[in-house]
Amino acid sequence: MPDISGISRRTFGGLVGGGAVTAAVAGTATAAPGDQETAERPFRARTGARPGRRPNILFVLGDDLGWADLSSYGSPHIRTPNLDRLAAQGVRFTNAYAGSATCSPTRFSLYTGRYPGRTKGGLAEPIGNRTQGLDPNHPTLASLLKKAGYATALIGKWHCGWLPDYSPTKSGWDEFFGNFGGALEYFSKLGQLGDYDLYEGDATYKDLRYYTTVLTERAVDYVSRDHDRPWLLNLNFTTPHWPWLTEDDEETGAEIAARIRAGNVLGGLLHNDGGSVEKYKEMVESLDASIGKVLAALRRSGQEQNTVVVFASDNGGERFSYQWPLSGAKSGLLEGGIRVPTILRWPARVDGRQVSHEPVYSPDWTATLLELGGARPDPAYPLDGHSLAGYLLRGEDVPERDLFWRVRGNRALRRGDWKYFRGADGRDHLFDLAADAREQADLAADRPELLAELRAAWEKVDSTLLPYPAA
Repeated sequence: MPDISGISRRTFGGLVGGGAVTAAVAGTATAAPGDQETAERPFRARTGARPGRRPNILFVLGDDLGWADLSSYGSPHIRTPNLDRLAAQGVRFTNAYAGSATCSPTRFSLYTGRYPGRTKGGLAEPIGNRTQGLDPNHPTLASLLKKAGYATALIGKWHCGWLPDYSPTKSGWDEFFGNFGGALEYFSKLGQLGDYDLYEGDATYKDLRYYTTVLTERAVDYVSRDHDRPWLLNLNFTTPHWPWLTEDDEETGAEIAARIRAGNVLGGLLHNDGGSVEKYKEMVESLDASIGKVLAALRRSGQEQNTVVVFASDNGGERFSYQWPLSGAKSGLLEGGIRVPTILRWPARVDGRQVSHEPVYSPDWTATLLELGGARPDPAYPLDGHSLAGYLLRGEDVPERDLFWRVRGNRALRRGDWKYFRGADGRDHLFDLAADAREQADLAADRPELLAELRAAWEKVDSTLLPYPAA
């Protein structure tokens, strides 16, 4: 069974005063901390509005950001006023998930709208060498929107393969500025293959300033342009992924870079001898400030009203994340490994101060954004995600479907409030997430027929995916 250790409910309640997390888990509405004076209300579509022009799309990913690491999701010590304001202006999702439990498979699921196991590159958890990547012939969110007339750009972390075979510019993005790998030292830009990893297009770009600052400047420049057509910007920060560095930690960054140059690449980047809850807090608050600058530039540009902004994380939190009451973390399929903070804002079509408790995940956003942009999926590569456009704009119910995850040695499937899970212990578990978000009350023995039904559903999907290569 999962570990049941952790902070007590009484202590937790004293920290946050029964705030956003308690309400999110219980499925009731509450005001997110920050500038909200009016409580969030359950989501309701603003029906009857004319479609209007196709929207711009700004999709922002944090990296290894835990479900409760934002103050609007209940963090008792991290303050994220810009993301809280974004939530107050749109919809905060309490049952939103990443497409996988680690970096690159989730990005595959978002870029393709399909389960990571549909493609060879998606089987790597995560990608760690030059032989793996996203096939340039596979349609992506960017390539399909580009075909429909969108300008496309990716700024930040790609982590879907390295040159010469793989690149955002080979997969539908007109512009790319960022890093190819899964992690890098924030100043030297030395990455997980031990070499320099900051590129503009397919050529290296020298800038030894703090990486989050550099990405923010690029994103501000992009949204500030005088665009002559709708645009998609995937803005993928590496913050707050290890190594644990803020803009004031250039000296520590130099020590890590020296380890990398000496051949201790993974040891340097993992930074197991550094970091702290306070340092992590600084990193998340730095991310929030950077997103605030990008959103301010969008507002100044006059494009805010008709730009869909989605903010999410690529997987659950890491060692310093605050995830109460969830169990688990990055790399596993308990809720803490896959449930992520997710916010949507579109002032022209969606009202603010709303909260949605509907289960959604990364492939759904691909299908949704394609529909909003008037792009057609390629029938040769059918989507596994389901569009939420009817729910968001027309008052329709979210499509009934299962949410499916597969990580080597782990499996999970969510249907309504029920979750089927198998972890490293090799045993099947059944949880009622509405009553037990912490996944401690295993109901497998009480509901054997339901367990068998959900296990069969998982195995049916799994049978259509590529097998993992031999370990």
